[in-house]
Parts: sequence; structure tokens; C-alpha cells
Amino acid sequence: MAADDQLHAPYLEALQAYGQRGPDRLHVPGHGGGPGADAALAAALGPAALSLDIPQDTYGIDRGPRPTPSERAEALAAAAYGAARSWFLTNGATQGNQAICLALAPPGATIVVQRNSHGSVIDGLVLSGGAPVYLAPGYDAGLGLATVVTPDRLRATLQAHPHATAALLVSPTYFGMVADVAGCAQVAQEAGVALVVDGAWGAHFGFHPSLPPTPLRAGAAVALTSTHKHGGSLTQSAMLHVAAGRDELAGALARSLRLLRTTSPSSLLLGSLDAARRQLVVRGSRVLGDAIAAGERLRDGIERIPGARVLDRSWSDHGVVAWDPLRVVVDVRESGVPATALTDRLREVHDVQPELATHTSIVLVVPLGFTAARADHAVASLEEAIATMAAEPDLRRPLAALPAPPPAAGQPRCSPRAAFLGRREAVPRAEAVGRLSAEAISAYPPGIPSLLPGEPITREALGQLVSLHAAGLRLHGASDPELDTLVVVGEAQP
Repeated sequence: MAADDQLHAPYLEALQAYGQRGPDRLHVPGHGGGPGADAALAAALGPAALSLDIPQDTYGIDRGPRPTPSERAEALAAAAYGAARSWFLTNGATQGNQAICLALAPPGATIVVQRNSHGSVIDGLVLSGGAPVYLAPGYDAGLGLATVVTPDRLRATLQAHPHATAALLVSPTYFGMVADVAGCAQVAQEAGVALVVDGAWGAHFGFHPSLPPTPLRAGAAVALTSTHKHGGSLTQSAMLHVAAGRDELAGALARSLRLLRTTSPSSLLLGSLDAARRQLVVRGSRVLGDAIAAGERLRDGIERIPGARVLDRSWSDHGVVAWDPLRVVVDVRESGVPATALTDRLREVHDVQPELATHTSIVLVVPLGFTAARADHAVASLEEAIATMAAEPDLRRPLAALPAPPPAAGQPRCSPRAAFLGRREAVPRAEAVGRLSAEAISAYPPGIPSLLPGEPITREALGQLVSLHAAGLRLHGASDPELDTLVVVGEAQP
């Protein structure tokens, strides 16, 4: 493949050629390329977008002389990310995590899983029947934030579970923390297992000198990139990559994706992935450099606000080897105002929409195209919110440290698949201790699940959930948001 090939977006270019020539469309979708669409939808999206909405297996795009434009597009993505093969995904990184579990964790197989992995990993294990060994990341009790898995912690877990087939880690995290992927890859190689990196938040890694390398170039066997997050593609689009020398694994992933893929993938999503790859390769240094510079201006301004500090300027414990410069985590404990309340004011008064708020911190994502003027507006808005709310007597108080995460739960007594598909029942909270959870429940912070399907419900884990709920945090995954009841694995009938 010639270097000049990266200047092209073959799928997008073929798609545009089809839409622009105006063929007589005697195929789906039913809007016929635009004329049959609802007028409001046509006005919102524009005629060009509707003309590019075509079905799979269109000749000259997915079918015809090989390599087809779609095949060339995925090959260019593989070259860009250092992969032997890449797949475009139209159901987000969720689809990739589920395919990974099907390929690497068949029924009864052991897979090491970072405990605060995305919920789609648990869903994938429900589909595959694999047996997880959960590996807890580091944790900062004052901030209430989960961190990363270190090579030493991974080594100890793999030594304790020598039959594991793979290890799935998260880097970067939701909060921009980067793990020592190269060190973990070396540990995995020594143990003879495949290292899988859920790099959903790092689609831009490897395309600017200020950023870490792609996970595959750091030694991972498989990596996910949720390209819509920081790569510039449309929401719901992602990529899955496998390293060279993993032909058997690549075949297993391809089979799994065939099972999970829709037969009607969105051509708009696929075209956006092709375009995003081209932009990252061809213009990434400038586009990312501009965003990083604007993010630095945002950081500098926030650092001057009384009661606020940027986390990655002064905190690098727990094995965090780098920070994503496009993720700004603002610790507001010194302001005396909960970050969740500050976030509400930012949204309601200033129309500033943060990515996430915990009790102690606000997470801001710096998008591509972010400017100095937008950074200054965000700084001024946060400064006003802190000053106004810190003066309110009901809010002006020291923030207590969040509860520490519960002691490490015992290993699951049944697989997520058995817990999900077997008989289940809701029991009062007081009767849940000792039963096996049939649901995954976590709160942010800390983001580490307190309960996972198939694990025994401990008094400590339940107590932590109760205290987090009392602090006003939403419990993700709980069938009963008030936690009066919990769904557990049903007991065997006599």
C-alpha cells in the first residue's frame, strides 16, 4: 500500500459518486435517496445526506471487482492503526466488545477482565458463556475515581489463573488516564495470553506526537477505538483492530462480527469512519495540535479559578503513565460545592454541556475544532458558577471523602450467561446478602461495579451501594433505582 493511498477515502468517494450521479433507485431505503423522506427530516439532514443513504451490497461500493472500496477503506484503517486487519463497526465499541468475548471467551474459557470495563463486556460474556476473572484497577478514595491496571497487578492475576486465554484492560479511562499498555503487553506475552485493550476513548492516539501510541503499536493483540468519541466520525461508529501474527484470532473475530452485524449497516456511519481515518492520518497533526492547544488554554484558565484545579497537572499516582490532553478533569472539592450541582448550573445558565460529573470532579471533553474563544467561554462560565454557588449557605461546606470501594468480591460462582439466562427473582435488600447477583450495579464515582452477575452479594458491597445512593448518585444497572430490592439468581427448586 502506497503512502499516497492515505490521501483517499475510497468508501466515501464511491458513496459520493453513487449519490451525485442520481441513479434510478429501485432498491431500499424507502425514501428513495430523499424524495420520499419526511419534509422535516429532509430539511434537517439536507439532500446530500439522504442521497448517500444506500443499502449494503451496492455494486461498486461493497460488491464488484476486488478489492472493493469498502475493503480498501478497512485496509487503510488497518495501516493507520498498525493492525493486520481492521473492521468498521456501526454499533459502536459495544459491538466490538461482544465480538471479542465471542472470539476469546467461549463457554467455560477463562478471561481476565478489568472490573470497571464497559457494560458491553458483561453482555458479551452473557452471549459467549465465558468465565470472567475480575481485576480491580487502582482507586483514589479522596476523589472517588477508579484508575488503571498496572503490569504488576496483571502479572499477579495471570499467575493465579494460568488457564486464562486473554486479558481485557481499559486505556485510556473515561477520565483520560493512560495505563502502561506496553508493560501489560509484555506481561501478557510472557503468560501466553492475548492482551485486549478497550481504547474506546483513544481513537486519536498515535496521530500526534503529544499523544500515546496506538495500543497495537504498544504490543496489544486486539484494540477497540470508538472513533466517534475523538476521531471525528459520526455517533455510533467505531473500529476493531487485530495485530499481525494473529491470523486465527482474526478469523474468530470475523466470524463473531458476522453473527453480530446488521445486514443493513448505515452507509453514512461507514463513510464517516473512512473520512475520519483520512483526516487523522493526513491532517491529524494539525487538527489535533489545534485542539490540544485550545485544551491547554482551557486548563490554564481553570487553574486560575479559586476552588478548582485540573487533575492531570498534579496527580499521577496508581500507575497512570500519561493523560489524554483532550480530557480535562476538574477537581472542585476546594470550592465546597458538589461537582454535580456546578454542572447543573453550567448547563442551565450558560448552556455549557460537560461530559460527566462526579461528586468531586467535572469531566470536560475537548473536541476537534475546539477554539480559544470557546475555551475562554467555558472558563468564564465555570468561574461564575463556582463563585455564585460557593456563596450559597446551603452549598458552602467541606465535601466528605467518598466511601472506599468494597473489599474484593469473591470470584463469580456462576457465569454471567447462567446468571442472566437462568431463573431470577427480586428479593428485599435485607435478604440479598449471600445470594448471587443477577445484575451489574455500579455508581459514578467510583465507577467500579459493586455487583456483577454471578458474584455473591456481600454485606460490604451492599453497604457501599446504599451509601452512594444516599449521597445522591445514580446506580447504573439497578433494576430497582431505590435499591429496596435486588435481582438475584433463583434458588434451585427441590
